[in-house]
Amino acid sequence: MKTRITQLFGIKYPIILPGMSWISTPELVAAVCNAGGIGWLATGPLSTDQTRASIKRIRELTDKPFGAGATLLMPGARENAEVLLEEKVPVINVSLGKCDWIADRAHKYGGKVIQTVTTIKHAMAAEKQGADALQVTGNEAAAHGSQVTTFCLVPAIKEHVKLPIVAIGGISDGKGIAAAFALGAEGVGMGTRLATTKESPLHEKAKESHLKAEVDDTLYSDRFDGLWCRVLKTKTSEKSIRQGMNIIRAMLVGPKIAREMKLPLLKVMLGILAQPENMTKLMHMATAFDKIKAATERGDLDYGVHLVGQCTGCIHEIVTVKEVIESAVKEAKTISKELAVKLA
Repeated sequence: MKTRITQLFGIKYPIILPGMSWISTPELVAAVCNAGGIGWLATGPLSTDQTRASIKRIRELTDKPFGAGATLLMPGARENAEVLLEEKVPVINVSLGKCDWIADRAHKYGGKVIQTVTTIKHAMAAEKQGADALQVTGNEAAAHGSQVTTFCLVPAIKEHVKLPIVAIGGISDGKGIAAAFALGAEGVGMGTRLATTKESPLHEKAKESHLKAEVDDTLYSDRFDGLWCRVLKTKTSEKSIRQGMNIIRAMLVGPKIAREMKLPLLKVMLGILAQPENMTKLMHMATAFDKIKAATERGDLDYGVHLVGQCTGCIHEIVTVKEVIESAVKEAKTISKELAVKLA
């Protein structure tokens, strides 16, 4: 496969592992890179020391290009982004913030920047700010996808920008790749599918929940972590969405987040207060942090809430990363040949 995405990132297949907290670890990132795709290290829950160590670990596990995420709304994100730049990470995936300063510095060492966007406005702004590509995340995706479906969002954004697009949301196989390319994308992200692999650190109970769920077994709401977010439908997630933000619980979880990220609690609180327009979102995120981690790391779906895409209903087995990627590529090529005949 040859697209602007494969050429831009120097990879064999235009398949991306998004940066999923506690899932997109060095081991899973390297597995995707070694299989011909590329993965983003999830730095959201990491301290700067952990981020630096994780980058070193990826380089020990693969000599292929890789990337890392910079979720700029989160406390400590700017410090982590500085580490990515100092370590000259080949690709930086910027989300929830402007990418201009990161793009300026990454370009100086030959690095690339891909900005996550969910609207036409965001896409156009990212192009002006110096992004090299766009990660367009549709409504079907796990966690923070657009209110617009991938099927409509990708071609709409394609009309307004010249940058190559990676489509994310509802894609788990070759059929999804072929469909995304027909919409104008030149790469795809397969978060839920790659999280459901043998190499994935996602807890086995959570993986098994993917196999049991149908396409309509998810919920989409802005009352869980402050942003429009898709999660697995469970009694706990339904209750969490009904309750919305709990300030007391958020304040109790705040110190735990600060400890895990090795940030001073005062710095975290001042960071929240310094962003009054985002304060509600950050409080929601603080409340959600512990529940997401519980589901991801411990497989605790009685207390935890699991982020998962609608394509969970299309996943029926747990195989290796290499098998997922090679099977998807083979299927996409077969479909393209069949469509050529049908459309002739």
